[in-house]
Amino acid sequence: MKRFLLMMLLVPMWSQAQIISYADGAALFSGEDNYGTARFVGMSGAFGALGGDMSAVDINPAGLGVFNNTSFSGSLSYRNNKNSSSFYGEGISSKDDNFNFSQIGVATVFYTNNPTGFQKVVLGFNYSLVRDFDNSFFVTGNSGVPDFVEDPFLNFDDDPLNNVYYDFVDQQNFKNYTFGSNDRFSFSMASQYNDNLYLGISFNSHQLDFYQRAEFSEFNNDGSGNTLDAYLDQYLDVYGYGFNFSVGAIFKPIESLRLALAYKSPTWYDISERFTEELEIYPSNTSDVYTEYGSPNYFDYSMNTPGEFTGSAAYIFSKSGLISFDYIYRDYQNLYLKPSGDFIEDNNYIEQNLKGTSSFRIGTEWIFSNLSFRGGYRFVQSPYENSFVNEDYSGYSLGMGIKFGRSVVLDFAYDQFSRSYGYRFLNIDGVEPAVIDEDIYRITSSMVFTF
Repeated sequence: MKRFLLMMLLVPMWSQAQIISYADGAALFSGEDNYGTARFVGMSGAFGALGGDMSAVDINPAGLGVFNNTSFSGSLSYRNNKNSSSFYGEGISSKDDNFNFSQIGVATVFYTNNPTGFQKVVLGFNYSLVRDFDNSFFVTGNSGVPDFVEDPFLNFDDDPLNNVYYDFVDQQNFKNYTFGSNDRFSFSMASQYNDNLYLGISFNSHQLDFYQRAEFSEFNNDGSGNTLDAYLDQYLDVYGYGFNFSVGAIFKPIESLRLALAYKSPTWYDISERFTEELEIYPSNTSDVYTEYGSPNYFDYSMNTPGEFTGSAAYIFSKSGLISFDYIYRDYQNLYLKPSGDFIEDNNYIEQNLKGTSSFRIGTEWIFSNLSFRGGYRFVQSPYENSFVNEDYSGYSLGMGIKFGRSVVLDFAYDQFSRSYGYRFLNIDGVEPAVIDEDIYRITSSMVFTF
């Protein structure tokens, strides 16, 4: 049984939509947060044509072939969120922060001693944090349109004289908490052909863990002194496993120029969810409390995310620096939920409201003796065709690296971006969504060992 069917059976008098929809969840689970090594983050992830970094392999597996020596890297990230909401002229802010192990990986180089043809084979294993769902925001305001209108104790008998309707809203509040992550485990293989071509392939498994708790409260009156306080809590647990593969190539037409192309297949997910909700209503004209505590509802389904094409170019200024650019295209209309018979409306919504996106990243690095300085900028286009607010976002990054001898590098990065989106927690015609403004900065540190 699907989640919205359960809600209709449990609560026939009202209709809320606090928990994320299947279509919006599919878009959320398909995105990435640009986590990785500090060098990668410091250049805003513009690594498609560069390689030589474990996080670069997640964009283009041919980058693994750039490694000349066995290398190990581990990364830790600190993230700080500030969320500000706006709903019918009222606003409220909240803050969150957390630490994550964002990356750990190893690349091992095997030389073939072949003076022509394939000169080496490089094998790599990497864990990376794809998306961090730990977040919360709060909304308060008054749309003027009540969701809980009827007194559940007085409106279901044969006497219309005792009916009470709570048509006047005093306050509406919404709290949203999300937790979890999308983790990727990659096994990659790449090779260098002659001096100017790198080829690679990667097999990636994903572990999806998402938890959402939504709390809605509404305080109404009937205009004659009677009040109704309603509280609806909903809980959603999503667990899933997915698989995809990626292939790529890097070509050097001249020593200082690198051109690259990579393709990442859709991720094929199998997902299980658990949904429950609890309802309490307190009318002022009785001491009784109306409650409904639903039994957990379980549902299994599948999801295909959109594939991804990345075109990249980089120019190397000898040993003094570089500049790199990535262009990424993803067609979110290729998102698909199955069994198709259970998701007709959701898949139609995806087809009509989502679109192909064009995003880009640009980064640079300059080397002075044992110090490296980095910077970058990225733009990410929203997958929504018509959204309540502009949900495109951009951000910048700064970073530096310190090299200790020939085998140890300590890297740091600062990454900042802001974005806005609408959240429709009241599924009522004419009621506008709340607008959430999110300001995020991250600090990443990495240790890299070369053997």
